[in-house]
Amino acid sequence: MDIKISGLSKSYGENRVLKNLNLTFPEKEITCIMGPSGCGKTTLLNILMGLTRPDQGTVEGVPKKKSAVFQEDRLCESFSAVSNVRLVCEKNIDDKKIISHLDRVGLKESCKKPVRELSGGMKRRVAIVRAILAPSEILFLDEPFKGLDEETKKATMKYVKENTKGRTVLMVTHNIEEAEAFGGRIIQLKKDI
Repeated sequence: MDIKISGLSKSYGENRVLKNLNLTFPEKEITCIMGPSGCGKTTLLNILMGLTRPDQGTVEGVPKKKSAVFQEDRLCESFSAVSNVRLVCEKNIDDKKIISHLDRVGLKESCKKPVRELSGGMKRRVAIVRAILAPSEILFLDEPFKGLDEETKKATMKYVKENTKGRTVLMVTHNIEEAEAFGGRIIQLKKDI
């Protein structure tokens, strides 16, 4: 089922970030959401995830099983990368599978260390693997490749593309190359003045 947004509006005090937004996100496809800072990209994702309530409008068709990469990594700092990923996995997944996924984004050597010892870019990749391995029908990615060097970003983007087939993906990015690399629809949000 496609996700349908009708007449969606959201303000924070005097700051209106979404005004009468009407969009459709096709099921099992990648949609990249772009636009200037402050135009409501993250707010839109938060509404779709059920974390923020809109002031007006309706949202229909969002799958129940969701996973996300937020702008902040939201990891358990004292847990290892493997343990952070395991938190969201189905019970029957074994460590070998988790480690093989972490290896594909360049984290094999660091997968048993507490994540507080990892760099920002390494934490980002743990958060990405965690969202991919969660049993979800829709994946929300908010600036998922921020802070990654070019080579690491390419490998991580390839990993995400290969592991999101058959799922709806909504990705916020400022980077047109990232959006084009995923080959999905690109939606430009405008800042409401």
